[in-house]
Amino acid sequence: MESAVTAIALRDLSLKGREKSLCEFFIEQLLFLSASLAVLTTVGIILVLGVEAASFFREISVWEFVSSSQWTPLFFEKHYGILPLLCGTVLVSTIAIFVALPAGLTIAIFLSEFASRRLKAIIKPLLEVLAGIPTVVYGYFALVVVTPILQKFFPDMSGFNALSPGIVMGFMILPL
Repeated sequence: MESAVTAIALRDLSLKGREKSLCEFFIEQLLFLSASLAVLTTVGIILVLGVEAASFFREISVWEFVSSSQWTPLFFEKHYGILPLLCGTVLVSTIAIFVALPAGLTIAIFLSEFASRRLKAIIKPLLEVLAGIPTVVYGYFALVVVTPILQKFFPDMSGFNALSPGIVMGFMILPL
């Protein structure tokens, strides 16, 4: 009698083990497919960028692209110099660092040394929400909200400037 009960228990265990391994197999396959999709997507992006870059550099020399100081692809006389884009990127990034560094340090020190647990529980999720906002929304906010506010202080400021995206990007990188 005891051996029959043991045999039934062992059979049940082996069935559960088989079900578990079958379930694990499907999960492993699903994870493998997900990872493969991510890798194939990355390879596809790289291929498309490579093909487009090759066709671009058939028309424009690499030297002109690297050394020219004009970026006017929509004008009648087209110029494709990357230097203005690089300088603009460095300028906006520098402004963003000057905004984010003091603000981020101040917030981090306040949260770690002075804020109560209740206040931390409120402020930390609010800062983390900033990380979830798409970059396009930040850019639109800089153009539509921040630029008009800055134009009240600096009336001659252009609608497309480096200060407003620099300030907004400074707040965008705070969660980081």
